[in-house]
Amino acid sequence: MTDTQEIENPGSSFTQVLDAAAKLPGVRINRAAYLRTALKRFCTEEQIQKAIADSPAAAGIPLKVITEAANTSIAYETGKVTGLSTLAGIPGGLAMAGTIPADIAQYMGHMLRIAQKLAYIYSWPDLFVDDGDEVDEATESMLILFVGVMFGVQIAQGGVAKVANMIAANVAKKLPQRALTQGVIYPIVKKVAGYLGVSMTKQIFANGVAKAIPVVGAVLSGGLTLGTFLPMSKRLQKHLASLELTKPGHRPEEAELIEAQIVS
Repeated sequence: MTDTQEIENPGSSFTQVLDAAAKLPGVRINRAAYLRTALKRFCTEEQIQKAIADSPAAAGIPLKVITEAANTSIAYETGKVTGLSTLAGIPGGLAMAGTIPADIAQYMGHMLRIAQKLAYIYSWPDLFVDDGDEVDEATESMLILFVGVMFGVQIAQGGVAKVANMIAANVAKKLPQRALTQGVIYPIVKKVAGYLGVSMTKQIFANGVAKAIPVVGAVLSGGLTLGTFLPMSKRLQKHLASLELTKPGHRPEEAELIEAQIVS
């Protein structure tokens, strides 16, 4: 692909980075294992099993517990990605060209890790249902929307809310494949990917300038990461927490039954 084509289609550049990051070791989070670890200090075994089988909301887990688990996950991922970014910034000078792709990949990898953790603790279904190396289209689309929310893309918030409503309405334990790949959500995904492609280019440049200065570059790189990763994670947390899907005791099938009774 030529440079001109990449500029004209920035969304393609972003999805390539996202797909590459999703294939890195340790990026994919096991939903059941994560929920068990995140909830074991606060919940009974029965609640944990219900949260894994259905969702934390269906298990009636209080929002206070969900918030604490989410904050713990954010703090862990922020500390880890900031430390790695600082180390990656140390070489400087001639090593700059070689470290930028690796740093961006690990940064994106941690964004995907925290997006998965927040999704699972806020009652979303498993994002990676296939154990293969390739990321299926629906999962890719959903991750693009989550990252879009982290970057503050307004239409991404609407896309995530619509998918959440679909999951709730269908009492689904998986992502709405058709809507995310060729249906009503897909045009939103394409727009968000395009925006993120442009934003990613700007971020690479900012980090690249920092790394051109040895030692000081390492401090700047870590500071840039801390100053972006933490607020972006909090932004996604706030949005997911606002959705009806995440409310304790939320059972869509009961809501539908009550609504049907009122109509009749």
